[in-house]
This record gives sequence, C-alpha cells and structure tokens, in this order.
Amino acid sequence: MPASPAIALIGTLDTKGEEIAYVRDRLRALGARPVVIDTGILGEPAGCSADVTRAEVAAADGDDLEGVRAAGSRGAAVERMLAGVRAVCLRLYGEGRLDGALCLGGAEGAIMGAGAMHALPVGVPKLIVSPSASGRRAFAPFMGETDTTVMHSVVDILGLHAISRAIFDNAAAAVVAMAREGGGAVGALGERTVGVTMLGQTTPGVMRLRERLLEAGHAPVVFHANGVGGPAMEKLAATGALAGVVDYTLSELANSLLDGVHATGPERLRVAGRHGLPQVVVPGCCDFFNQGARDTVPARFRARKSYFHNPVATLVRISEAEGDELGRLIAERLAGSTGPVHVVVPARGFSLVDAEGGALYDPAADRAFIDSLRDALRDDFAFEEVDAHVDDPAFADLVADRYLTLVKEPAHAG
Repeated sequence: MPASPAIALIGTLDTKGEEIAYVRDRLRALGARPVVIDTGILGEPAGCSADVTRAEVAAADGDDLEGVRAAGSRGAAVERMLAGVRAVCLRLYGEGRLDGALCLGGAEGAIMGAGAMHALPVGVPKLIVSPSASGRRAFAPFMGETDTTVMHSVVDILGLHAISRAIFDNAAAAVVAMAREGGGAVGALGERTVGVTMLGQTTPGVMRLRERLLEAGHAPVVFHANGVGGPAMEKLAATGALAGVVDYTLSELANSLLDGVHATGPERLRVAGRHGLPQVVVPGCCDFFNQGARDTVPARFRARKSYFHNPVATLVRISEAEGDELGRLIAERLAGSTGPVHVVVPARGFSLVDAEGGALYDPAADRAFIDSLRDALRDDFAFEEVDAHVDDPAFADLVADRYLTLVKEPAHAG
C-alpha cells in the first residue's frame, strides 16, 4: 500500500471551506496527499483552495457550472454536480491518483460525495462525515451497495472547536490508515468464485452448501439478502467478478412485491442472467416479507401469521394469492437469462419458520407459489421440486451438485 496515499477530499468550499482546509492539513500531517474537490454550487469558495474547482467538477461530466446553477431546483443541481464529482473521482482513480476518499458534508454535500464513492471499487477506503448520519434517516443514499463508512459528526459542520477537531482528526486518521494499511481495491475474484445469497432463516442450508462448494474447489462469497446484498452481488456479476450464482434466498423479491423493508429495484434477479452466468435459483425465504419492529407493522398485516425475528425485525407471512404472484414475478425476472438456469424448490418449506409446526408454516401458500413458478418458468429452464426443507443438509447438497453440473456445461443462448 502507498506510504503517502492520495486522498480525495470532497466538500462544498462555499459553506465548509474552513473545515475542509483543517482536514486537508491534518491529512498532510499524516503523510497523505489530499486532493481537494469543490462540489459547491451557489456561493463562492472561501477558506480553502481547490485542487479541482467546481467549474472543473461540472465540466467533468460534460456540464457547466452556470447550467448546474440554473437546473431549476436544488435537487436537480445536486444530481448534475454529483455526476461531475463521480467522473472526477473515477478519472483520478484510473490515473492512479486516488487511494481513498473522504467527504465532509451536510445532506446534499454528503450525497454528492457518496455518489462518487459508489463508483469506486470495493476495498478503496471511503468515509463520509456528516450530521445526517444519525437518527431515523435512511442510510441507503450514503452506503449504496459499497463499503462506504459513515461517521456521525455530532455537531454541524460549521466552525472549528474541541468537538469538531476531534471528529475531523479521527476521520483523517481513519482514511489514511485504511489507505496505507488496509486491504486495497478488490479486482477479479477468480474464475471459480460463486455468489450466494443468505438470510438468517436460510443460514443452515447455505452453510452446508458453502462447505460442498469449497470441497469442490470453488470460492463461495455469501451476500446477506437484506435489500442491499442481492444488488451488491449482481453489481459484481456485472463486472465479471463472479463465475456463477447460487441465489439461495429470494426474500428481496418477496419484499419488492409487498414493499417490505428489504425491497430492491426492478433489476434484481435479471443481472446475472443477462450476463450469461450459470444460476441455480432456490426460493429461500419466499414465505415472508420483512417489516420493522412488531409495533410498527401496518395494521393491514397484523392479522397475518408473523414471526418476531428480533427487536427491529418482524417476518410477515405471504398469502396464497401473493405466492402465486411472486412465482410469476420470479419467472419473469429470470426469463431474459442467456446462461443456464436450474430452479430447485424445497417442497417442505422455504425458511426455518416455514416448517411443520413453525410460526409461518402454510403448505397451501407454498404450493400456490410453487405451481405458479413452475408454470410460468421458461420451458428450457430446469425446474426441480424436492421433497425436502430448504435447510435440510441433503437439500443443500443437491443444490451444490446442480451448480457444479451447470458450471461444467457450456452456457447456451436464450
């Protein structure tokens, strides 16, 4: 790792120039080479000079500062400036002039910094310091599907005093240490790397599957299917970092159908297939969708079977009609696959609590899902219903065998 890492220091110099200058000097004192990137839009820079000016940031994505200022709303201007700072950071990284990124910002400033960080590879240190990193706010805009670290600034980023200096000193030390001593950017993962999805309710099955794949010389990488894990896996699939996928846990699709806590966008379950990767697909956790703490579950769901998973997570049972719709949704998402697909369905339950005697056990709803998925699936895709539970060792072994068979066969065009 570099002894003198280059750190992109991102912030709005019209409102946070003094604070950015302080952090710039701290980075230099720690032996780093800060590159100050000004993402300010309206006011004039003060208190700190930029290495990449706001006009250069706007121009980096083919825009101009006056056009950004005339965008029509604060949000529209931020979106256009975000594209510029992303382009700047990607250029610096491509030129070998970026080993880490640090952003000081309020709501809009942090979002612009985050947008740039999301484009950088996993393993490149990314740190946002913001008062918005607190309370009940959603963290998805900051974290994205990356390894971005977010630090609460405790105070607003305005002025230097004992509290702000302590926070800024820690942030500077953290990003320099990560860049100098950390793991570094993750590139190719190897031609035998396989992405696997899991939740707590499918952990026993995935643990067994992982053992079998390792024994066969493959390198499973497990993603938590919590609304971010699945898309993160697919982002790697799109870059060619994965050789195949065992999508063992499709709860994100169930959540998307019912606007649950773990919902994802419309690309989930399309990406690996579009890139021709071999896929074994298991409907793990398709018996429920995720809600928050028990007392926050919407009234329309409270008469349903549910499971108290932890103090902030309640699992709510999917109905027969919803199971039918979910089966068709999964088949439709898989339909564009250009690589081999093998769907393996456990007939005795999709999660730990969807087993005989379990809190979410509902064979009729499971059957509605199974029949719908089977009937809607593309004719040339393999479909296999197994008299087993999703977490049975024998079922996990069979899933592993099906994946190992797929990767030995040439991919076919859809």
